[in-house]
Amino acid sequence: MASLSNTGISQHMADETQSADYRFALTSLTSLFFMWGFITCLNDILIPHLKGVFDLSYSQAMLVQFCFFGAYFIVSLPAGAIVKKLGYQKGIVLGLIIAAIGCLCFYPAASMHSYPVFLMALFILASGITLLQVSANPYVSMLGDAKTASSRLTMTQAFNALGTTVAPFFGALLILNEAADALSPQASAEAVQMPYVFLAAMLLVLAALFAWLKLPNLSPVEEEKSHDEDSGSAWQHSHLVLGALGIFVYVGAEVSIGSFLVSFFADPNIAGLEESQAAKYIAYYWGGAMVGRFIGAAVMQKIAAGKVLCFNAALAVILILVAVFSSGTLAMVAILLVGLCNSIMFPTIFSLAIQGLGKHTSQASGILCLAIVGGAIIPLFQGLLADSIGVQPAFALPILCYFFIAYYGLSGSKIKEIAK
Repeated sequence: MASLSNTGISQHMADETQSADYRFALTSLTSLFFMWGFITCLNDILIPHLKGVFDLSYSQAMLVQFCFFGAYFIVSLPAGAIVKKLGYQKGIVLGLIIAAIGCLCFYPAASMHSYPVFLMALFILASGITLLQVSANPYVSMLGDAKTASSRLTMTQAFNALGTTVAPFFGALLILNEAADALSPQASAEAVQMPYVFLAAMLLVLAALFAWLKLPNLSPVEEEKSHDEDSGSAWQHSHLVLGALGIFVYVGAEVSIGSFLVSFFADPNIAGLEESQAAKYIAYYWGGAMVGRFIGAAVMQKIAAGKVLCFNAALAVILILVAVFSSGTLAMVAILLVGLCNSIMFPTIFSLAIQGLGKHTSQASGILCLAIVGGAIIPLFQGLLADSIGVQPAFALPILCYFFIAYYGLSGSKIKEIAK
């Protein structure tokens, strides 16, 4: 009896230690989610800035998002293979270093006054962020009970949204204000140099920190060994395939809306704001996503994640319709509130899509990050629409995206048996 009791105490102590390790790991990972949210949201500032510097059309300016999110399409599957070989922690460190190199490339891009070099810098930066996503998202999902993976990932994504909320103020102050005071297009382009050098330094500090930290060793290799009974491919699971499409349209819609907010608020029929003033309102769009993620993390402890996803997508459709068919403050508030609806979408779709995949989780994570290419494709189409029919009517495009997300939450996310 004493032996059994001691065994029970030892197991309890081991569980407590593991729980503490998991809490420490999750706390550390929030810094990553903050940084890539911050960097991604700065694109919404770069677009109007580079549009003015290089005298671009809307569709040409959307090449910023095309190159940034196009990296997800090209790099995600190789990143999945790298993470499988190196493990999640080393994948995170490598991703941070590559992202820092991308930030440093902004300096020569501005000095050369070259839009193509800016696009190349964005691609390198996004390649590092992609490797971070492929490493960190499944790692967070596995740090605890599978049933609360959606809630856990939503909580860490809330810190991603904190980064996106802070970034517009940073960008408006250090990029758009500096550019407005510049006496030449060359000087205006150089307004991005020091902010991105600062970001590179921050990323390198994080890389050193994550190389030093002792995190739980949940390598993809171990995960594979513990699920040997599961065979086949991640592509055989319909809830994953539909989830990948869900990520594609969600990221596309979210990025499209964020990319056009400055131009939307500058429209005399909406608010007629100057770019540096309009940029600050982007913080409310991403701030809504942050607040919604904290709320969603609590709500999804009680209500099925799929139902919450469907509700938010339906509400987003209604709000965009109001923004498209109204004007002034009403249109402005409606489009900003879409950020609140977006809040739980990425982490919820991601965690629903990888549920029950066992050893295929790493492959599935690569596929889902591949689908982030929606952020490259859909804004480009919205740019073409804005050039032809105007910025406000072009917001109708994301409505189609949210209709599919509502379907995925209601039905498409259900796990189906695979025919043998």
